[in-house]
Amino acid sequence: VQLQASGGGLVQPGGSLRLSCAASGSISSINVRAWYRQAPGKERELVAVIHNSGWTNYRDSVKGRFTISRDNAKNTVYLQMDSLKPEDTAVYYCNFNGGFHDLWGQGTQVTVSR
Repeated sequence: VQLQASGGGLVQPGGSLRLSCAASGSISSINVRAWYRQAPGKERELVAVIHNSGWTNYRDSVKGRFTISRDNAKNTVYLQMDSLKPEDTAVYYCNFNGGFHDLWGQGTQVTVSR
């Protein structure tokens, strides 16, 4: 199973983007899906996570602006990003985790700039 992330791009401050991460197949043991990001010169950090139960959590700096969701039928997880700020600029990676599986997408660049 492979993950394909898409939806990144260049957006002005205050704008919105919607990231998608589609899995090429389904794995029953996957129970957590998440988005991470890595800015130049910085470590990768967790942005948002969604559990199979529907429980979600966000890093403090994106709370109220980002929303993670999933479509089980499409094996896809989304990250709706609103009110984007320059400090949100990074490569965003999706991650599916569970059982013996720890799957990563290839990353999609998000740049917030005038």
